[in-house]
Amino acid sequence: MTTTEHGEDVQVTPPRRQAATARGRIAAAVSLIGELAITAGLILGLFVVYSLWWTNVIADNQAQKESDTVRRSWAASSAGSGPGKSAKPGALDTKDGLGFLHVPAMGKNYEVLVKKGTSTNVLNQGVAGYYTSPVKAAMPWDKQGNFTLAAHRDGHGAKFHNIDKIKDGDPVVFEDRDTWYVYKVYKILPQTSKYNVKVINQIPKESGKTRAGRYITLTTCTPVYTSEYRYIVWAQLVRTQKVDAHRTPPAELR
Repeated sequence: MTTTEHGEDVQVTPPRRQAATARGRIAAAVSLIGELAITAGLILGLFVVYSLWWTNVIADNQAQKESDTVRRSWAASSAGSGPGKSAKPGALDTKDGLGFLHVPAMGKNYEVLVKKGTSTNVLNQGVAGYYTSPVKAAMPWDKQGNFTLAAHRDGHGAKFHNIDKIKDGDPVVFEDRDTWYVYKVYKILPQTSKYNVKVINQIPKESGKTRAGRYITLTTCTPVYTSEYRYIVWAQLVRTQKVDAHRTPPAELR
């Protein structure tokens, strides 16, 4: 307590107490910032879990249901012309899927349902989709062309997560109701621009081919957990095998 020249009493805070008050305010601010950082970290962690795990669970469940529907439909149908060979164009693209892609190098018993389109809405269903633009995919049963596919590499089923495990000479098999289409990998492009649409041309000159043939191309994002570039795998048809009554897979899948 001190007195001014006018005789007024004024409360004066000692320097030590002022310093203690300032330190207390700083500590409170730091504590608040720390709590906010922890909260933000938890929210970010939950988002990562949702993006990389829970979306896989949802997509895999949905894809499994659709896959079961396709196989039940095949089992119930009578023997005859396969998908795409029907006189009815609508028979090509059912809402449940076109067939199944098998790539042993991506994992044991690897199998993924293939549907029409490569939009986020389609690929988020935990499937692979064939391109309808900017270059329309040929179908496996066409006499020539490039069957071009895309799938997510992380989240939403991540069906092409292990695409980097594929090597030259590995088999890639597509299965429809009546036929196994067996391809052999001949070229891999680990990284290219996401704007490079030439990789899905009907004659994939980016892979070194100059003549029309029967090809399959797998595309996905790279590096993992990003969408900055694209990873490409090209394979060429080496043979076909008719599906028997027991759906015995080709030797490449045994």
